[in-house]
Amino acid sequence: MMVIIFIGFDRMEAKLTRKEASHRRIVEAAARAIRRGGYGGVGVADIMKEAGLTHGGFYAHFPSRDAMLAEALEYAGQDASEAAARRADQLRRKGASPFRALVETYLSDAHCKSLEAGCPVAALVSDMPRQSPQLREASSHRVRDLLGAVQRALPAAVAPGESAVIASTLVGALQLARALGEGEQRQALLAANRAALISQYDIPGDAIATQ
Repeated sequence: MMVIIFIGFDRMEAKLTRKEASHRRIVEAAARAIRRGGYGGVGVADIMKEAGLTHGGFYAHFPSRDAMLAEALEYAGQDASEAAARRADQLRRKGASPFRALVETYLSDAHCKSLEAGCPVAALVSDMPRQSPQLREASSHRVRDLLGAVQRALPAAVAPGESAVIASTLVGALQLARALGEGEQRQALLAANRAALISQYDIPGDAIATQ
């Protein structure tokens, strides 16, 4: 069982030094930006402006743009994982198995709409192979984390190797659904993939109705 301890921003901010608080704002802004516009859509000047800081202060926090992006990617992964864990926990309390809770959360309409707050793998996977070695390493770490999360949620009777198939389905379905835009076709695609994964891998009788 995965336990997430969530600390509110205001409480955490109060414990940070001024420089640490500024650094956090930069990372948070960059984490939103990479999921919203991809790696190429992130400019240092724009991030510093969004964080409420001057462009000139950037190198007091990071040696390079790629260093900022690597840290932002790590933060984005943790941020999305915490949000997903809270939603999945709500579903488990209603009777869902860990696997169904994961599928229902990842392929939900809310996650589909939350581009800049959702899974960074789904938002960035097509960009990952074209980045610098530093960013490729950080990106592969996020992919491995997703695979691990899926594997931990699998029913005991499912082979661990199936986690790669399931993760690929989750990411691909979410990307296609986002590409379709608002409408019934997107809803149908998400629902079909949820149903397919749950019917194939979930423990019978240990699921709840799709919301």
